[in-house]
Amino acid sequence: MELMSPVDALFLAAESREHPLHVGALQLFEPPAGAGRAFVRETHRAMLECQDIAPLFRKRPSSLHGSLASIGWSTDNDVDLGYHVRRSALPAPGRVRELLELTSRLHANLLDRHRPLWETHVIEGLKDGRFAIYSKMHHALIDGVSGLTLMRQSLSADHDDTDFRAAWSPAPSRSPRSQPRPGRLHRLGGMLASVGGLAPSTLRLARSALLEQQLTLPFGTPRTMLNVAVGGARRCAAQSWELDRVKTVKDAAGVSLNDVVLAMCAGALRAYLDDNDALPDAPLVAMVPVSLRNEHDSVGGNMVGAVLCNLATHLDDPADRLDVIHASMRDNKKVLTQLPRAQAMALSLLLLGPAALNTVPGLTKVTPPPFNVCVSNVPGVREPRYCNGARMVGNYPMSLVLDGQALNITLTSTADSLDFGLVGCRRSVPHLQRVLGHLETSLKELERAVGL
Repeated sequence: MELMSPVDALFLAAESREHPLHVGALQLFEPPAGAGRAFVRETHRAMLECQDIAPLFRKRPSSLHGSLASIGWSTDNDVDLGYHVRRSALPAPGRVRELLELTSRLHANLLDRHRPLWETHVIEGLKDGRFAIYSKMHHALIDGVSGLTLMRQSLSADHDDTDFRAAWSPAPSRSPRSQPRPGRLHRLGGMLASVGGLAPSTLRLARSALLEQQLTLPFGTPRTMLNVAVGGARRCAAQSWELDRVKTVKDAAGVSLNDVVLAMCAGALRAYLDDNDALPDAPLVAMVPVSLRNEHDSVGGNMVGAVLCNLATHLDDPADRLDVIHASMRDNKKVLTQLPRAQAMALSLLLLGPAALNTVPGLTKVTPPPFNVCVSNVPGVREPRYCNGARMVGNYPMSLVLDGQALNITLTSTADSLDFGLVGCRRSVPHLQRVLGHLETSLKELERAVGL
């Protein structure tokens, strides 16, 4: 049995029917010229023929005898690809609306813990000839950056490449040299030592952040209609924007691309809440994940920090909102990036720890939210990518929602576009698709504000 990290174990322990804790992605593909009606079926068959399965895709949770908590990973040596890789067809008329309805249902279903924690669904029947692949994997196994890495490895940059690879295929070795793995007791000792050393360093970091860096801290956020207990059903929405539009605003304002993305989301959330007579006087606060992974880290596991960002939704002027967001992200990321990775993760747990309290029944109503919404920008691909010769024209991340956090906004880049994936509690976030319209309006307002 391979021991889990504390973060990975927490993702499994906190999961329930109302809180599925997997992450996913909906990818749209345009078949190559001349592809016949059997193209999607043949692509699905090619996936099933990828029988060499990487260790990450063989893992399933395991516990000590008599214990209910999962503390380690066991290896499944007989993975049933027919179960994990499925083919579906959309009902007529085969619009994107039907695709998102199917995605919403698939994204709400829990993964089977008696099997490796992943699924891939090949979906045909879109009336414009495109097809989709929806994939999901438990957050205990991957974070957003490692999920995108797996996607990049499975797709080709050459549309004529016929060497088919699946996401679960082992990646080529980066180095012929192999390092001996530490034994189980050594790994356990190292894990306990690192966890034991976090408490005093975390207290020092909190004091430094409060007194010197003015870090945005939890429990300073207003309660909104988004910060309620969630049900088990989900609604997904997705849309792409031209990357050049966002870059032009970035260059004109002298801020980062992620600052503009956050400002887009701030304007959209302000308008959406105002439509529902639910806009608070105090500004919303977003939790923004920050990758702590480096190029030498293996794919898998969770190496993510987080900062809290003031979205300035109390301000009417989009330029003023952008200025506040830029300053908030600059100051808060400065604290995180100056720390060793272990301490950066410790500080992130300090900021996000209050969100875990919401898994305790009833606490959502009596404790203030640590933040209002999660907005995550995961680096994507810069050039076109192909699956069996079909070009990927959209890649929409689908993340998770929790009690007290009924809406999640995650995006990534695909060649020349930014692809937004929104996931909301079906009961608590009505008319989720309207947020997409507000995102477009918010971007137009930013363009005018910077003189474009």
